[in-house]
Amino acid sequence: MSSTGNLNDKFDTSFVYLFKYIIIGDMAVGKSCLLMQFIDKRFRSKHDVTIGVEFGARIIRIQNVALKLSIWDTAGQESFRSITRSYYRSSAAAIIVYDITKRNSFENVVKWLDDARENGNKQITFLLVGNKNDLEQERQVSFEEAKQFAQDNEIGFMETSAKTNYNVDQMFTKLAEIILFKIQKGIIDPKNESFGVRVGSEYQKYLASISNDSKQDEKEKNQKVDPQLEGKYVQLNDPAVETTKQKNKTCC
Repeated sequence: MSSTGNLNDKFDTSFVYLFKYIIIGDMAVGKSCLLMQFIDKRFRSKHDVTIGVEFGARIIRIQNVALKLSIWDTAGQESFRSITRSYYRSSAAAIIVYDITKRNSFENVVKWLDDARENGNKQITFLLVGNKNDLEQERQVSFEEAKQFAQDNEIGFMETSAKTNYNVDQMFTKLAEIILFKIQKGIIDPKNESFGVRVGSEYQKYLASISNDSKQDEKEKNQKVDPQLEGKYVQLNDPAVETTKQKNKTCC
C-alpha cells in the first residue's frame, strides 16, 4: 500500500466530517492519475500499476464545513477483486472510472457497479467517470451513451482528464456535496461509520455554532438544493464545448 498527499492532511483531525471514497474500474483507465491530480496537483504520464490499494487524503470546505476526503484507489486486476470488495462495505462514495478511448473498459462498468452495489452499504453514492477526454480523436465511448447508462442506473456521471485537470476537483467535491446533503437530511447518520462517514474534532464545535435561526436557514437552503444532488444524476456541460483536445496520447 502506498499513499500520497500532504502528511498534515492524512493525520489532521481538524474537520467536521470524514468521507471515505473508493475509486474502482479496469486497469490503466487513470484511477491513480485522478487521485494524484486531486491530491498533489500533478500529472505523471507513466504510472506504476497499483498493487492492492493506494491512499490519499485532502481537506476541502463545502458550505463552510471542513470535510476530510479519505480516498482509496484500488487495483483494476481481477486478482485483486477480493481485496477491493472489502473496501466497499464502509465507503460513502464509489467512483467508477473508464477510459473513453477503450470501449472494453466502459463495457466492464456494469460489472464494477453490480459488485459495488452487492457489497457496499445501502447509502453509497455512485459517480461514473469517463477519463482521458483530452484524447477526443481516439474516443470510443460517446458522452451521450455514457450519460444514458448513468441515467438508466440512477448514478451520477461526468467526464474528466487527469492530464489537463478537467473536472477532477469537481468529481470529488460534487460527491462531497451529495454526502453532506444526505447527512443534513438525516439520510446518513454521521456517527455510523458503516456509511463511510465519521465525525472529526470540529464536530461538536460545528453543532454548537448552529443556532435555531441558522438551523432554519440551513433547512430552507437544503430544500432549494438542486434535486440532482439527491444522489442520482449529475448534469454537466457538453464536453464538445469545454474539452481540451490533445493529439499526444497519454496513459492516464
